[in-house]
Amino acid sequence: MRKTLLSISFLFTVSTANSAEFNMRPGLWEMTTKSDLLALVPRIPADQMQTLTNLAKQYGLDMPKISNGAATSEVCITQEMAKQKIPTFLSQNQYGCDIKDVTQTGKDYKINLICEGAILKGNGVTEGIFTSPESFTGRTEFKGVVQGNPVNERAYTDGRWMGADCGAVQPLRAHR
Repeated sequence: MRKTLLSISFLFTVSTANSAEFNMRPGLWEMTTKSDLLALVPRIPADQMQTLTNLAKQYGLDMPKISNGAATSEVCITQEMAKQKIPTFLSQNQYGCDIKDVTQTGKDYKINLICEGAILKGNGVTEGIFTSPESFTGRTEFKGVVQGNPVNERAYTDGRWMGADCGAVQPLRAHR
């Protein structure tokens, strides 16, 4: 259960990070997501944390630094990714969720999530604003059922551009 819930928070972080189609600068971004679910991380057994670390690596990410209910990670966004309205790696139904009704008005964006998978069922919405091409803030709400357990989760994400060079950080990629 905790593994799946942390995975949901990870999904929301990635979807918030790549939502707006023209405002985001490509390059290295630092993303910080806060949620009540992330506060549960210290209670996750070591073997399950290893599974989560492996999941993150499948998406081209190192496991974020998690402390005090917040996850901080570095994400490399390519020029192509920055231009996409719906990033291709998010539209591949990784968690049984489909992205619907992506809208952008100026610097504001909104994405609706509809999840009908075997493990995850429910609806969510991600909303945010690019305060500049180099920073954004957003929130995601999800209400539904995870492995038969009711969930009503909120996550808040802030992102800031660190520079054009991603260094050793690899771009996000689709789950295989």
